[in-house]
Amino acid sequence: MEQKIRRDLNMGDNLRRLRNNAGLSQEKLCAELQRRGCDIGRTTYAKYEAGELNIRASVIVALREIYNCSFDDFFLNLK
Repeated sequence: MEQKIRRDLNMGDNLRRLRNNAGLSQEKLCAELQRRGCDIGRTTYAKYEAGELNIRASVIVALREIYNCSFDDFFLNLK
């Protein structure tokens, strides 16, 4: 039986925008996430931004603290 994979909404563009606005590379962002207890490598984070992997809620919470933004910023323009 063929299984279809349903794509979820992609917040990758918002993740990239927030990171760029903060002036952080993926490597520096991942180092900051690791200091906050999120064991995320650059390859995994790149997949979040590319929409290839869904981001965990705990990572969004940590990113919100790093960027000092609202949760709404992560979901901007998603339909």
